[in-house]
Amino acid sequence: MIQLDRHDATRLDRARDIVRGLGSVVVAYSGGVDSTLLLKLAMDELGERAVGVLASSPAYPEAEQAEARVLAGSLGARLVEVRTDEVELDAYARNNPDRCFHCKEELFDKLEPVKQHLGFAHLAYGATADDAGDHRPGHGSAIRRGVRFPLLEAGMRKPEIRAAARELGLPNWNKPSFACLSSRIPHGTQVTVGALRQIEAAEAAMKALGFVQVRVRHHGDVARIEVDGSEIDRLVAERERVVDAVRGAGYKFVSADLEGYTTGSLNRTWQHPNK
Repeated sequence: MIQLDRHDATRLDRARDIVRGLGSVVVAYSGGVDSTLLLKLAMDELGERAVGVLASSPAYPEAEQAEARVLAGSLGARLVEVRTDEVELDAYARNNPDRCFHCKEELFDKLEPVKQHLGFAHLAYGATADDAGDHRPGHGSAIRRGVRFPLLEAGMRKPEIRAAARELGLPNWNKPSFACLSSRIPHGTQVTVGALRQIEAAEAAMKALGFVQVRVRHHGDVARIEVDGSEIDRLVAERERVVDAVRGAGYKFVSADLEGYTTGSLNRTWQHPNK
């Protein structure tokens, strides 16, 4: 069972102190457990001086957006919605390993006017201590702009974030990790709205079959499916239903990755042009 131990509680208190010290904050909110915990802490510590902003674009499934809206409403959070246009940026659509940097630049470009309009002091987003050692070019954008990341600053990692979210009664404490749909497309392959919609449809079809943690990696006509290791046997056993579901999204070929779901697996596809 996920529970807060003494060290977890200390880091949670530290995160509260950091949030309280911001005075007022606009939180980049997605409906995931990290940003939801951050928004909850901001609401608790700052009240009306905390606002969540939900960004929408073709890179995020509408089903995820709808869940995020419902969750924010259940928490009583003040929520502002903005539209981001990262997919229209050449630097993003080229899909080099710095894609996430350009995504965060676009996000913060849209959040800054909200902050200025409200007269708030800070922008914040839900980076965690697990992100510090990973390939996270988007975090560089946050640092460059002075955006705060209280969970990371407090040293909170994913397990204790989930434990804290459960302790605080957040219904999404065990929500599977989610990344934008562009992360399903190999680096160097153009990101297009058509490909994003195809991925969205295929993953929705997989979830309709009951798979929880699922990624459909986009390789042109080929869909490479990743599910949690515990669900691989079921994926193979139900392969006919899976193939029909994913082909229904427009793929000609359907493959299963026997390694299972792995964060950042497509990072292996990138080879620097000078190597």
